[in-house]
Amino acid sequence: MLTIYIVLLFAIPSAATISALGGLGRPSVLWGLVLLFWWLLSRLQVRVHDARPVSQPIRYAFGALIVVILVSFAAAMFRGQPVDQISPAITALLRTASWSGVLLVAMDGIRTHDDLARLVRRLAIAGGAMAGLGMLQFIMGVSFIDWVGTLPGVTMDTEGTSVRGAFVRASGTAIHPLEYGTVVVATIPLALTVAVTRGFRGAASRVGALWWTPVVVSFIAAIVAVSRSAIVGLAVAVIASLPALPKAMRSWFIVGGGILAVGVFIAVPRLWGTIVGLFAGASDDPSTQSRTNALARVPEFIGSSPLLGQGFGTFLPRYYIFDNGWVLVLVELGIFGLLALAGIVVTALWSVLNGSRRSDFQDTKAIGKAIAASILTCVVLFAFFDGFSFPMSAGYFFLLMGLSGALRTIAAADVDVSAGTARAVASIVGTEDE
Repeated sequence: MLTIYIVLLFAIPSAATISALGGLGRPSVLWGLVLLFWWLLSRLQVRVHDARPVSQPIRYAFGALIVVILVSFAAAMFRGQPVDQISPAITALLRTASWSGVLLVAMDGIRTHDDLARLVRRLAIAGGAMAGLGMLQFIMGVSFIDWVGTLPGVTMDTEGTSVRGAFVRASGTAIHPLEYGTVVVATIPLALTVAVTRGFRGAASRVGALWWTPVVVSFIAAIVAVSRSAIVGLAVAVIASLPALPKAMRSWFIVGGGILAVGVFIAVPRLWGTIVGLFAGASDDPSTQSRTNALARVPEFIGSSPLLGQGFGTFLPRYYIFDNGWVLVLVELGIFGLLALAGIVVTALWSVLNGSRRSDFQDTKAIGKAIAASILTCVVLFAFFDGFSFPMSAGYFFLLMGLSGALRTIAAADVDVSAGTARAVASIVGTEDE
């Protein structure tokens, strides 16, 4: 079920919707609602646990966010809203329900290390495929996905490829290059861990080497994305991934990445100058100035309701475009909403890092650290665009939250296995002594 969600999230263009359903007609969002319904049915059934149930702090943090969203929505409706804001607000509630289904099924449905590792491998493949499509768009200057809008009953809300400097800005199947860059670089830690843990264990050397392909392709795609946020995200992803690598491989990875980057700049003339210009001229760039000016206007927009905000999904672009997901959450959900969302991130990071520390299995430790690195990358990049308003980046973020909870359960099972093994060994030794 989660694999189908990954396919719908990555393979179907985010801008493609079922015309009759409007903003709710994105296949990944609809499948998230199916997952929520499935999870609810499972709660009503007698269950046999194949792993010891553990407390999930992320469940409580996400529950707090749901409460804030519902209360904020009710307060917004009582205040009265323009007619054209009611439908987006209701759609935002349904998107939240879809995210709930993804998070809960991932957290409660993934019970073994093999299942988690299999999903991580599929995410690595999906991210590599997305990066590969982006590289083709960069080279050819063609989106390759516009034909989807010609299908009966399908609407494509996209402006096609965009250009920055002399280069095409790739977007893959995402709506915007920023969403594309976020998903690609946030997948690098997972792909890197798969390449290390899977690439050379239990497989022929040629087959194992193929697992490095998503890493290399995603790394190159992030460089040629012609985006400040993609470069920043790449740096965050690489640095955050280092703890998950064996110490002997860290220096090799850094040197190899540097050589690969130099090779890209040599192969693509003027790319280095364009990227340097993006950072050197950041203070004069309209997008940077817009983000800076947005912070000064936050008190103006939350002044009437600082605790609960304006209402989730009611702050339309006609009022202001913040290009900052965290600031938009503050405006729409207030201080309570921002704290609840921050609580989800903190509990997710604590779950995977604590699980990585407690587990005795190196592969589980590595996957936990990789998930933490991916979450941290998303958290940083959401400060560069309103990532929670985009279906792919938001859906991927909440999938990572669910996988964090799953790893906590798996790590607890690992502790039980280790303790059981220790007791069995002690019993055997004691019997032999007698």
